[in-house]
Amino acid sequence: MDMGIKGKRALVCASSKGLGRGCAEALAAEGVDLVLNARGSDALEATAAAIRAVHGVDVVTVAADITTPAGREAVLAAAQGVDILVTNAGGPPPGTWSDWDRDDFIAALDANMLTPIALMQALMPAMIDRGWGRVVNITSGSVKAPIPALGLSNTARTGLTGFVAGTSRQVAGSGVTINNLLPGIHATDRAIQLDTGVSTAQGISMEQAKVNRSATIPAGRYGTAQEFGAACAFLCSDHAGFIVGQNLLLDGGAVNATL
Repeated sequence: MDMGIKGKRALVCASSKGLGRGCAEALAAEGVDLVLNARGSDALEATAAAIRAVHGVDVVTVAADITTPAGREAVLAAAQGVDILVTNAGGPPPGTWSDWDRDDFIAALDANMLTPIALMQALMPAMIDRGWGRVVNITSGSVKAPIPALGLSNTARTGLTGFVAGTSRQVAGSGVTINNLLPGIHATDRAIQLDTGVSTAQGISMEQAKVNRSATIPAGRYGTAQEFGAACAFLCSDHAGFIVGQNLLLDGGAVNATL
């Protein structure tokens, strides 16, 4: 299927690896030029070089912490006029309710709620003026089914979901759609972090922790960055203009719900 977005330009955050890279690669395969952002310059440049070599698209890199004002300023300077925005940031650390203080919650809100909102506020006006735009926020399956050990993530990402629910309806008439992708466990560094925590807490091997977690997923495995990226590319496509304010789970069936 031709996604109808060849020649468009996209900002993809946290895109040097993992789900962000999966999204960047899927968009590049459709002929979308990219602005890639991540904190680590080496991994970012390696990813950009690989995408240029395979897909022949223009790739601009900005190594910066997008959760900081200075980082956002640098990224937005390179990303003015983009047609597509994919927001993404690593989740806060796991723990329990008694572990966290106000500073922990503020950090989680900055990374996983306020930064995506700031990017939307900065980049959507030009999309509205042009009459076309796509925003995809990578959030978490925890906004559908809260994960007890991820209380910081539950809190911040649910706040972003509420913002999108209202805002997406306000801008849809201008040809701009906003939707959220809700990953379950995928074979990324985040899965390694979570499995390491389980391994340490339960005194089991990393492999056993992965086997145990996989057993809770009806698909029987972790997701891949490639299949996640394909879903992102579709939501960014010209065919997805009637999908507004939705929360799409990519979790192998782990969230057991009718709606």
